[in-house]
Amino acid sequence: MSDNQAAREAYYAKAATLNVSALWTTRLVPPLPKDSVRAVPFLWDFDNVLRPTLFEAGGLITAHEANRRVLTLENPGLDGSHRILESLYAGLQMLLPGECAPAHKHSPSALRFIIEGQGGAWTAVSGEKSYMKPGDFVITPSDTWHDHGHDGDGPYFWMDGLDIPMIAAFGPMFFEHYAEDRAPLKRPAGDSLARYGANMRPVNETWSKPESPIFSYPYERSREVLEQLRKNEEWDPYAGLKLAYINPTTGGSAMPTISAFLQLIPKGFKTEFYQTTENTVFSPIEGTGRLIVGEGDAQKTIAWKPRDIFAVPCWIPYRLETDGDAVLFSYSDRVAQEKLGIWRERRGNS
Repeated sequence: MSDNQAAREAYYAKAATLNVSALWTTRLVPPLPKDSVRAVPFLWDFDNVLRPTLFEAGGLITAHEANRRVLTLENPGLDGSHRILESLYAGLQMLLPGECAPAHKHSPSALRFIIEGQGGAWTAVSGEKSYMKPGDFVITPSDTWHDHGHDGDGPYFWMDGLDIPMIAAFGPMFFEHYAEDRAPLKRPAGDSLARYGANMRPVNETWSKPESPIFSYPYERSREVLEQLRKNEEWDPYAGLKLAYINPTTGGSAMPTISAFLQLIPKGFKTEFYQTTENTVFSPIEGTGRLIVGEGDAQKTIAWKPRDIFAVPCWIPYRLETDGDAVLFSYSDRVAQEKLGIWRERRGNS
């Protein structure tokens, strides 16, 4: 112990009363993310856990009463902080036939990844309705009116992904209800995809917003692209064949704060170990396989199947292996990290 330890302790106590602290007594910036990231790799079983639990809620509360009937996916390492990973939110939402999730808007940006449904459910964004099918990727930009409805049969389930923790870190959290359950429609369904989805756009029409002008990316179209590209057999040893959803007017991410991806991993493929600073949430669409995550004594294997949801935190090494062909949707905070100049990756031991 230092000769003046008592004096130091008195000094630190005095500093606390002045709303300051001594930086040299803390490790504010640790040498590696593993020393500060608290989220852990984890899988939520859709068929055996999430679906029945959320379906039970359908008999207890309506979508209108709840505003959104959603189960938040709580990462076990984050102490019930409503986060699936350090910077990302994820929830599972259910809509029953005839229900309406009332219109509202908020400053966080949101994505919908459709997991289960038989047709007839839709989401309306900025006055345009998009009908949803399993595997579709739908975006809800910041501060845009949106509502959901279901005119078909059977329950609909989708994953909500939002940048709530990022927005909360900066502070500008805003939320507003629309005066009526449904915001007025301004354009026919599929209008944005027709305008911008074929590498064309109407003459004299411009788009300067940070998000994609396309609100819905149908799985059928995206899946065809993967199948066409697999003919080239240009397999990335760390990802298989992985594509990013983009804003067609810029070539950048479809969302300004969240990156979204679709990847094909062929039968028997085993990716090499990969590390990235991005926090990533996966949901398999086709196929089964395993996530091998961590290193040393902490390494573990997590089996996944279609419709499950699993999370891989920042800088934890992982690889994927499949039984048959597999297709996985994922989203991450990569684009936000790239804009801040902090994103990095490590391929293998390089």
